[in-house]
Amino acid sequence: MHVIVGVFGLIVFLLLAYLPTRNVAMLKKKAPYILGMLAIQFVLGLVMLKTPVGKYVIDGMSTGFQHLLSYAHEGTAFVFGGLVDYKKDATSGTPFFLNVLTPIILISALIGILQFIKVLPLVIKYLGLGLSKVTGMPKLESFNSVSSAIIGQSENFIAIKKILPTLPENRVYTLSASAMSTVSMSIVGSYMVMIEPKYVVAAIVLNLFGAFVVVSLINPYEVAPEDDVYAPPEQKKQSFFEMLGEYILDGAKVALTVAAMLIGFVAIMALVNGIFSGLFNGTTFQDVLGYVFAPLAWLTGVPWSECQSVGSLMATKLVTNEFVAMLSFTDQNPGGPLQLSARSEAIAQTFLVSFANFSSIGIIAGAAKSLAPVQGDQIAKFGLKLLYGATLVSFISATIVGLIS
Repeated sequence: MHVIVGVFGLIVFLLLAYLPTRNVAMLKKKAPYILGMLAIQFVLGLVMLKTPVGKYVIDGMSTGFQHLLSYAHEGTAFVFGGLVDYKKDATSGTPFFLNVLTPIILISALIGILQFIKVLPLVIKYLGLGLSKVTGMPKLESFNSVSSAIIGQSENFIAIKKILPTLPENRVYTLSASAMSTVSMSIVGSYMVMIEPKYVVAAIVLNLFGAFVVVSLINPYEVAPEDDVYAPPEQKKQSFFEMLGEYILDGAKVALTVAAMLIGFVAIMALVNGIFSGLFNGTTFQDVLGYVFAPLAWLTGVPWSECQSVGSLMATKLVTNEFVAMLSFTDQNPGGPLQLSARSEAIAQTFLVSFANFSSIGIIAGAAKSLAPVQGDQIAKFGLKLLYGATLVSFISATIVGLIS
């Protein structure tokens, strides 16, 4: 039964992406690429989640990130001493900031090193080139989507700062949608502490293609051959230690920003829940959001008995951020980790791995505006449409995982 519901849900989500534009002529041109990308998503999902090879690769990545987190712990323990005990449990017993967020600093430093020795630019170049052939998207958009998934949504605009002021609104939308649909490698380790690593990896890969599926429907366009160019980003001339210090500080800023947002959003959510509970006889704001999103959760393949719980997670992620929603799967959650069936957990956790939330509109628009004011204003103008598209990407990826599970 869940397969029938999932297929129906996938059709609904694709239709929701098509409705704002309803460009039949472009749909005919894009349809082969859209069908091809959907097929690739299913194949990659099956390989990652249902084969020994996929399990081996994901287990290897998870183990690698666990080692990185343990190495990061050495630095954290040196500064904070007895406050930290990573070996006990990274999500309970000791401060969440110290065990889950401070490792972002080490991973950010490693990204900087890989950039400095020119490994990441090569990875981005060849993955982007291959992606362009498969998706039918222009080279700039394809390279940008890979870059967004590695260095982050706002930092990525710096890499194309010379080209950004010349881009029309439709291409800026695609760049922004890719940035909002992916996540930065610097925080992947933190995700893997909170939810199942296999769904983190699956979501990153599926969202990469899903973003182009949705963009091909909601924002279709073609680029003239002479405009289909990509200029590799120039790297600043820095010494190794100048670069290392910069990336370490950037990682610290990300960790502190996430911590501040968690403090604010969790506190505000608790306040609003308390008000709703007092006014509506124990019914919280998250309960209400769960009921609103329950039909959408059902379309992804979640059993109806769990749709309210999963819908609440989806809505919480949308109005706050993914970290707040992921806390529900940790011991930090009041009453203990949320218990769901295997399929519902797979769908919910896949959905949570992206930057699709209201605060990302401001982050992306602000980053672009600092480099190209006109393009930054454009992003702010189509911000809700951007969030709409990126959220549909998460729904499509979650539905595919639900069909596979």
